[in-house]
Amino acid sequence: MAEAAIQTPVAEPDMLSLRVLARLLDYPSAELQAAAPELIEIINAERRLPASLRARLMDWCQRLLEADLLELQSEYVALFDKGRSTSLLLFEHVHGESRDRGQAMVDLMAEYRAAGFELDARELPDYLPMFLEYLSTRPEADIGRWLGEIRHILALLSARLEEREADHALVPLALLALIGAEGDVAAHRESVKEEAPDDTPEALDEVWEEEAVRFSAASDEDCALQSAEGRRLAERKKAVPSDPVKIMPGSGPTERGPAVR
Repeated sequence: MAEAAIQTPVAEPDMLSLRVLARLLDYPSAELQAAAPELIEIINAERRLPASLRARLMDWCQRLLEADLLELQSEYVALFDKGRSTSLLLFEHVHGESRDRGQAMVDLMAEYRAAGFELDARELPDYLPMFLEYLSTRPEADIGRWLGEIRHILALLSARLEEREADHALVPLALLALIGAEGDVAAHRESVKEEAPDDTPEALDEVWEEEAVRFSAASDEDCALQSAEGRRLAERKKAVPSDPVKIMPGSGPTERGPAVR
């Protein structure tokens, strides 16, 4: 991903924490590691988050800075690109692969465009880091409304990531904390323990078989969305440390870019 996935207005200063959370959910890069000190500063200044949660997020950023990049990338692929239970595509948790998901994405793209956002083909509109980029430029009332609408997804995602002992669970937890709903996660912690794993070779084979049967898209728009998702995964898997992902949208090619602006 050598170019920005979305062109956005500049975030308000007090909304920069949403962009930090977005970056923490994105594919690890050398640029992300270099920006870790700045991420820590912004998280520390976000007083809407409980102090204990801020401390855990800052500790994670420090671990990102010190970790081996290839190991981070390998862990990320294992966590998010195998199975659907931890998908960062919001509507996949609600609609799966049904046609309702396509319509929901069309509606979300319309909302982006009305706010002055223009997407390229690298990401689907319901990709959570991109959605957080969008929210970072919205008024606080809009942020609260949107986070309230997806709180059940965030709680389930956080519980599933906790079950895998992934630091990434802190991001949906922090989003819930911004609306005072971090307690929602507790309702899912026991149920996720009983879920059958969907990242085993057998489970992945079943998914591929289902996809082969459903592959004929019902419209050109559906084809475009499928292609966008395919390009995203292909781009992610061929990424290497010498070709880092940009931390923030709209920045030009640099060796070290700021995490937010």
